[in-house]
This record gives sequence, C-alpha cells and structure tokens, in this order.
Amino acid sequence: MKATDLARVRATLWTAADKRRANSSLSVGQFRAAILGLVFLAYAENRFDEISPEIEAKASARNPSTPADYKARSVLYLPETSRLSYLVDLPEAVDLGKAVDQAIKGIEADNPELKDVLPRGYSRLDRATLIELLRLFAPLPEQLGGDAFGLIYEDFLSNFAAQEGKGGGEFFTPYSIVRLIVEILEPFQGRVLDPACGSGGMFVQCAKFVERHHEDATRRLSIFGTEKTEETVPLAKMNLALHGLSGDIRLANTYYEDPHDVVGAFDFVMANPPFNVDEVRKEQLAGDKRFPFGIPKPDNANYLWIQEFYSALAPKGRAGFVMANSAGDAGHSEKDIRKQLVESGAVDVMVAIGSNFFYTVTLPVTLWFFDKAKIGTPREDQVLFLDARHIYNQIDRAHRDFTPEQIEFLANVVRLYRGEDVETIAGSEVLLREHFPDGRYVDVAGLCKIATRAEIESQGWSLNPGRYTGSAAAVEDDGDFAVKLEELYEEFTKLSNDADILRAKVDSAVQGILGV
Repeated sequence: MKATDLARVRATLWTAADKRRANSSLSVGQFRAAILGLVFLAYAENRFDEISPEIEAKASARNPSTPADYKARSVLYLPETSRLSYLVDLPEAVDLGKAVDQAIKGIEADNPELKDVLPRGYSRLDRATLIELLRLFAPLPEQLGGDAFGLIYEDFLSNFAAQEGKGGGEFFTPYSIVRLIVEILEPFQGRVLDPACGSGGMFVQCAKFVERHHEDATRRLSIFGTEKTEETVPLAKMNLALHGLSGDIRLANTYYEDPHDVVGAFDFVMANPPFNVDEVRKEQLAGDKRFPFGIPKPDNANYLWIQEFYSALAPKGRAGFVMANSAGDAGHSEKDIRKQLVESGAVDVMVAIGSNFFYTVTLPVTLWFFDKAKIGTPREDQVLFLDARHIYNQIDRAHRDFTPEQIEFLANVVRLYRGEDVETIAGSEVLLREHFPDGRYVDVAGLCKIATRAEIESQGWSLNPGRYTGSAAAVEDDGDFAVKLEELYEEFTKLSNDADILRAKVDSAVQGILGV
C-alpha cells in the first residue's frame, strides 16, 4: 500500500472509531481497550494468513500443523473462532460480545504468553456498536501489511492519550519527544531499560532507530520494562508484539521494587517518569544501591528517578529521560546529588523543551542525558546545554511537537559536539548551514553552549540550559502569552497550596505549645 493510501486509512479508522465511541456508554479508557484489542486481532490474522499456506502445505493427516509450528515462525496461532473474519460473519442471534471474549480466550489457550494481555469485556459494548467496529476492522488483514498495524496502534494510543489528557499522559509520551531522545541516545545495540515504560513507546522508537540504520532490531536490542499500572502493562506488550518485538515487561513499583536487578546492567536507559511525586516511603529505600548519591530530603521523587537512571547504566551506557524543569535548579540535598552527578563526568547533554508538548503538563520540561562512556575522555569535564524552547511546530493552539527536520537538527547539534557525522535524511542541512556554516560545533547564542565543570559550579551546579545559552530572540503571539499566563498561574497555585499546608502545620504546632 502506498504511504498516501495508508495515511488515509489511518485517519479514516480513527475518525470512524471515535464516532462510535461518542454513541456508546463506555468511558474513553474502556473504549480504548476494546479498540486496541481489535487492532491486535486484525494484526494477528494478517500474520497468520501470510504464513498459514506455507505451514499447511508441509502438514499432512498423519502430521497436522500445530501452534508450535506457527510460534517457530514468530506468528500467533489463531483457531478459526478467534479470527475477525469469522466473528464478523456470525449470525445475528449469536451473542457477539461473548463470542469476541471467547475468541480472546481461544488465542490465550494456544498462546499462553498472552494470558491477561489482550482486552476482555466486549459484552459491555452494545451489539450495534460492536458490529460496526468489527466491520471497520475485519477487512484490514487483507488490506494492510504488518508494519501498518504498528502505526495504527500508535495512532490510537496517541489520540486516546490526547482525549484522556493527564491520564493519557501516564501511558503515552508524544512521538516527537521520544524520537528526539532516541536520536540523541543512538541505541544501535544492547540492553534497553525503561523503568516507567507506559505503553512501550520508547522501545518501539529504539527499534525504528535501529531499522533506519539498516539493522535488525530483534537481533540488536534486548528490551526490559517496568510499569506500576496493571492495565497499562498489556498496552506495552501488545505494542511490542505489533512491531514484531518481544521484551520482559514487569508489573512493579520502581520506587520499592527492582525486578530487573538494574544496577550497572544496561546499555541504554530511557524514560518519561512522573514528575514531583510525593509521599514516597523513603525509609524503605535505605541502603538501596540504586541511589548511590543519597536519598533526597524533600518530599519529591525526582532525584530518586534521576539516580535510578544513572545507576542502571553499564560502564559505557547512555541514559535519556524527561524531567521537570525545577530539578535542574533544586537546592539543598537535591543540589548536593546534582553536584555529585556532574562531578561523576556522566552528565552529557541537557535540552530545554518548550511548553505544550505533553498531555500531563503544559509547562516546559528538560531532557537529561547521561553518557558514562565519556568518562576519561576530553568531554568528561563538559556538558552541552541546548535550548530548544524556541524550536517547535504549532499543531494547534494548545499543542506543539517537533518536525522530523527539527528533530534531526537538534540531534545533529549533539553529534557535532560529540565529533560524530551528522545525518541529513530528514532535511536538516539548511538549519545546519545556518547555525554551523563551517560544519563543526560552535557555541550559538540562544541555542547551544558547551560548559565546563568549573562554569557549572559557578552557576551553583545548575543544569538549566537557559543559564548558559543566553536568550534567543522570539516573537510572542497571543498563544505564547496564554502559555506564560498559565505557567505563572500554575506556579502561583502550587505555592499557595504549599503555604496552606505550612500554615496548618504552624497552627497545629503553636496550638500544641499553648495547649489550645
């Protein structure tokens, strides 16, 4: 199928499915599970139909084919009653919701690795809606190729995340942010960890990076993930399967559990962890080797995550992750941890990202990158600060992303800093010539600066890119003003809430002393 035709199919599928959700009584989350399950069934039937003639040609009455024959070809065995083509043709008198749930059970019976992964509860959909959805997805196995189903799955994850807002951001990180992290990390091969993996988008983009460089991701990458939300783990496992990947995804709370024994074990770590989490039971973390620089005193888990990512790296490992802007300038015990991180020589690149890139927060964020391989090299004493707040593509008034050209350009700034060859497949050569006409790295005001450890110390060990790069000229429009006003209001609300909590504690203490 041509790319233009596939794009049309992807857009049509979402529009059609979303209309059906509007006419159902299901929540966005319930409908999401039902839709993604049908995408998976369509993919499974597509792969089954591709391989089945070859396998059945080798079978005989004495030696019939078995599910193991399909598994040997990395294909799920589908009993007839578990195929969309069968379900869509069932007589009207049949309980269709029950039949779909039985189809899921049938797949699990022959593929036990999928137990509790595929969605259930199709009986909750009214018959008319379910029939329409089955008719929408049933033709896909014959129309599309395997790669297309992965793209469709990503489309639905993204669109559902946008509809669910903050809740959606817990399982989905916007594509352009993940792509930028991956391009800077350059995960060509090795063990990859995401200890807050959501629906597995980081892993998928790692695999696509490997494939763009003409290698086999299934041979090059070993995938390990942890996710604390039970209903999200199946999203990740289905996402991997739809992209021809497999991985070890565990249900666990990363603060207190270490199912992958992470310390020093991974070549690449990447994540978009929850920001500013409070009430972590820090007494349970005493002596945990994942936190080599100490337990931060504030009721905030940011520096627990940061140390988790650092400690999980092998001696030549790299990490890239999203973090709240406030972590770059946090004081007291967090400042002491940040100082130790800088002094370790592993802090490599800091990238400031503008507002409205995420579903969870409208505020700007910072991408942090560690590289233990630079320890002992001339770059050990250096950190690249990159301010990308003025670089974005305005999708609509409330949402932004990066274009492929912008992603490639930002990654190329890092490549120049590292002394690597640049890439221009996505068309970044114009931006490169504009900012780096000699084809080598130089500090560019408002965009990038290499700072030494001494310079960082003089800035109070701050890792805020804006402190180093200076300001870039930018024209503000009404949308920018609205963003800034929202940022100020959110900060004001946070400070007000903190003040209320402090006032209550002071009142209680004074009343206790006075015996009131």
